[in-house]
Amino acid sequence: MASQQDLDFTYTTIDKIFRLSMGQTGDYSGAMYNGDFSLTLEQAQRQKHKFIADSLRVGAGTKLLDMGCGWGPFLQYVKERGADARGVTLSSGQAEACRENGLTVDIKDCRQITPADYGTFDAVSCIGGMEHFCSVEQYLAGEQDNVYADFFSNLNDLLPTGGRYYMQTMVFGKNMIPFEQISLQAPKDSPSYALALMIAQFPGSWLPYGPEQVIRNAEPYFKLVSQSSGRLDYIETIGQWRKRFRAFNLQKYWLYASLLPKLLTNKAFQDLIAVFRVSPNRVCFQQETMEHYRLVFEKV
Repeated sequence: MASQQDLDFTYTTIDKIFRLSMGQTGDYSGAMYNGDFSLTLEQAQRQKHKFIADSLRVGAGTKLLDMGCGWGPFLQYVKERGADARGVTLSSGQAEACRENGLTVDIKDCRQITPADYGTFDAVSCIGGMEHFCSVEQYLAGEQDNVYADFFSNLNDLLPTGGRYYMQTMVFGKNMIPFEQISLQAPKDSPSYALALMIAQFPGSWLPYGPEQVIRNAEPYFKLVSQSSGRLDYIETIGQWRKRFRAFNLQKYWLYASLLPKLLTNKAFQDLIAVFRVSPNRVCFQQETMEHYRLVFEKV
């Protein structure tokens, strides 16, 4: 799995920039427009949060765990519904920001949580976390299915029969290319380059091959309740993010300037910052080397 160092590199680096662009509990995962792209980003994100909470049957007193909680947008939403919710993340910047905003969040590997940590839950959410569960090295070693099967085995212990789990994740799509073709030296408009830039942005992370790989490994513990694609929604979401990141704010642009020494001396950091010029995720969605799915499971 992507390590704490990997996720700090991706998320803690942009922590203050993100919050100045998106708000204190902004959502860094695909929104839910359902074809209505006249919605604001905030409306589409709240529509997604309602869909998740409804799917998980969250109400007053529901005990919920949000895995990979980011800056806490879903925790904030279910808190408004009266849920007893906590989150975990591997980004120290995200955890600190969440706590400052009154949310209960720990720095912890969600794959390793057992009932000994927090007891059991009525519902569990994981909005974008599975994207980081398997590393490139684990994929190359043929361990990807085992990584997901182990996760669902652990998740099974956290939920009662009938308890629900919501997840959304990027997956590799119908036009995915062989691993050997992925290269930062490839032409800039090619799938090979976009995928390489995505790996640079999210070190230690490798995606599932379609929702089928996820669903297969959820068995025999969980049945699939619903499945929907969020690819087009994510393309729109990224476009809205880019406008927010570029919008002028003196403090934010001072933070951009403070990153210049790293930009001049650190190749990995140069690759990370490149995503502010071109979003590799958006290109991969457009080229359909990547897809995006929302999945609701119920423990059997």
